[in-house]
Amino acid sequence: MTHGLDALLAAVLGYVLGSIPFGLLLAMLAGKGDVRKIGSGNIGATNVLRTGSKKLAAATLLLDLFKGWLPVFLAWQFLPGAVGFAALGAVIGHCFPVWLGFRGGKGVATTAGVCFGLGWPFGLAYAVVWLGLLYGTKISSLAGMSAAVAAPLVAMALGRWELVPVLCAIAALILVLHCANIARLKAGTEPRVGSGK
Repeated sequence: MTHGLDALLAAVLGYVLGSIPFGLLLAMLAGKGDVRKIGSGNIGATNVLRTGSKKLAAATLLLDLFKGWLPVFLAWQFLPGAVGFAALGAVIGHCFPVWLGFRGGKGVATTAGVCFGLGWPFGLAYAVVWLGLLYGTKISSLAGMSAAVAAPLVAMALGRWELVPVLCAIAALILVLHCANIARLKAGTEPRVGSGK
């Protein structure tokens, strides 16, 4: 019973913190308008970059990382048996924020924060795959999906089997949310960062 309550509290904590739409708020405060009406229409850093402000995009990236890391950190301190629920809740909150009619971002940056919260090896592996592919291919979606898939593989390699289910669930969610991107990748029409498309 207590474990169930801990799981619920951790999930709610993750969801509430994860659902803060930093990209939307920062763009509006900077006078850039509603990022949901430009580009891909989501609230993540890649779409904020389409406002033409690298600083806003960088701030969005860092804050989305932070909102993934914070609930996991707090869960380790107060609800250590329910850390996975906080992690999953944070990503779901970012992707489906109640405040925006359940239409948010695609969870890549928030998942990076979650991975750093779960342990530095996961965060480091995620960052290396994500940033390495982003630099090499300039394709944000490919880099993000690859990093998400790498996370549970790293957990398996390190013998952290208790984290594999939640990391697999997050990776599956990110892949589903990138279905349109996958189709464009297959067609060779996926835009590259900085292409202006």
